[in-house]
Amino acid sequence: MKNLIATFLFIAPLFISAQTEEYSISSFHDEGFKAPNTHYIGEAWLNGVLEVEGDLNFHITKANFKANSTLDWHKHASTQVLIYVEGIGYYQERGKDPIILKAGDILKCEKEVEHWHSSSKESDVTYLAIYGGDTPTTWTEVLTQEYYDNVAKKLHQ
Repeated sequence: MKNLIATFLFIAPLFISAQTEEYSISSFHDEGFKAPNTHYIGEAWLNGVLEVEGDLNFHITKANFKANSTLDWHKHASTQVLIYVEGIGYYQERGKDPIILKAGDILKCEKEVEHWHSSSKESDVTYLAIYGGDTPTTWTEVLTQEYYDNVAKKLHQ
């Protein structure tokens, strides 16, 4: 019984101090910063919601694109998951037909697969991008306004 009490007295302070440690909290609702218009058309805001290093090593970024905005063709060194939170957007992988994605849709893009994603012509879009590693995005080709307009027209026929 003495050993049980001694063990409790030793362990209890660890739980108490763990309860009072500071937390690292970010907000999904923060607008973030307006992205420099380097590899996209239109307006975009980015919010680095979470960065986890170590065994998992992944990032979550919230992206807000105004209507009629698109990223250029690009690829990532890791798998990327896109979770559409609000609005309607377009997505296309090289060699495949473009598709419409809307709030609630989740898409997995394998590593090194060239693709682009955007808002639709009429709707803003918000999505979470989950990706791993520290290798920056590889931008491969400019996506022109004409190409984007043709995709929008085709998808809304």
